[in-house]
Amino acid sequence: MKRNAIAVWNGSGKEGHGHLTTQSNVLNQTQYSFNSRFAEGIGTNPEELLAAAHAGCFSMKLSFVLGIAGFTPEHIQTVCSITLEEGVIKQSHLNLTAKVPGISLEQLKGFAEDAKLNCPVSKALNMELTLETTLAE
Repeated sequence: MKRNAIAVWNGSGKEGHGHLTTQSNVLNQTQYSFNSRFAEGIGTNPEELLAAAHAGCFSMKLSFVLGIAGFTPEHIQTVCSITLEEGVIKQSHLNLTAKVPGISLEQLKGFAEDAKLNCPVSKALNMELTLETTLAE
């Protein structure tokens, strides 16, 4: 399987602008710029997209890991925060809240750690990966 996206950038790094289009067209000429990346400008940025990819991949992998162990999650919510410092993406932090009938927090933490280490996006990242887990009532 291969997936693709197209990035177009026009102009200088600070004053320029660009747009992103994904194969599925979920993003279709979605704007990005210096301000959307480093300030509060309108549009997306690579770190936000990486955070979405990591949160989505991790959540789906956790669902598979739980299923193999005989648990069916009612709800998995993962917030991913990407840290960019001095021009380097240094950390991806996952904050998980899940509602899984019949599971203990310790069991969930173990399954979440498995998913963190083994989801395809985690494996692609060469940085510190951290995780917080909360069991929802």
